Amino acid sequence: MNTQSANEMLISEVTGYISELVPINVEEVKSRLSQVVAKYHVTKPQVDEVHPDLTEKISIFLASKKLEGAAESTLDGYGRDLRIFADKVKKRTDEISAADIRGHLAEFHHLKMTSISKKLSVLKSFFGWLTAEEFLQRDPTAKLKPPKKEKRIPKALSVEELEMLREACMTVRQRAFVEVLYATGCRLSEVSALNIEDINFQSMSFKVFGKGSKEREVFLSFKALHHLKKYLNSRTDDIPALFITLRKPFRRLSNRAIQREISIIAEQSEVKKKVSPHVLRHTFATLMLNNGADIVGVQHLLGHSDPSTTQGYAVLSDEKKREQHKKYLVL
Repeated sequence: MNTQSANEMLISEVTGYISELVPINVEEVKSRLSQVVAKYHVTKPQVDEVHPDLTEKISIFLASKKLEGAAESTLDGYGRDLRIFADKVKKRTDEISAADIRGHLAEFHHLKMTSISKKLSVLKSFFGWLTAEEFLQRDPTAKLKPPKKEKRIPKALSVEELEMLREACMTVRQRAFVEVLYATGCRLSEVSALNIEDINFQSMSFKVFGKGSKEREVFLSFKALHHLKKYLNSRTDDIPALFITLRKPFRRLSNRAIQREISIIAEQSEVKKKVSPHVLRHTFATLMLNNGADIVGVQHLLGHSDPSTTQGYAVLSDEKKREQHKKYLVL
């Protein structure tokens, strides 16, 4: 549809609406509206097109979040989910209802509740921001409650399984991966972003920027430091990144590359559980808590802002349960 046709349709619809409210001279109102609308470029979106208003609001929202310091990975996730939503709903933001959002989320019935909850969280953030910034008068997500979270026992490795993983390492780099991820409890992205100069070899520690760009200090064990030094001494390059590719041109290893390397180590081992960098983070937290570590201390080491998140790792082993029973039962 060309601009002239869109202009005429807009003028006719607005004039018709006004005439229903008050008596008017239709031709005079049309003439005046034509003068006003002529200053603008009017287009009518097709039914199968994403509405330009929604696209514009998503762009403004993401730009605002970037200025607030949101991580690139967070922005990518927001952008991806919101573009999928816009492609499905195809309405102006002020026309979107709670029913539209429920219908959209229902399309993901094949996903786990945690994934659906994350998608709803993105939409709540988006519409909540639009309402706060007065782009909208009401927030269509205000009454939508997130689905109940599935209770999952963290898939931590036992001490024996951790040792089996260590013994399966075939290279100094593989062993350094396992030791650093386990000893620090770091997230995969935090380790991937590290540079050699970040490591304080004297204090056996380094600082990382976690979720929300929050800085925290994490610590290496003697074993982790030993194997990290062995790996660094084996390198002949001048790349600043802590973990790099094996072949030229040498470059920083991506999150996916480190994840793939951990999967290779797991396949080489006799460990039956699924092993990933996040499982090593679970293992760090669970074994520390089982060994008597203070939950607040573990919370800070993991970079959790909410103590309840850390509480999810406090799953006692059967041996520890028996020990607690013998120790504290009043006979």
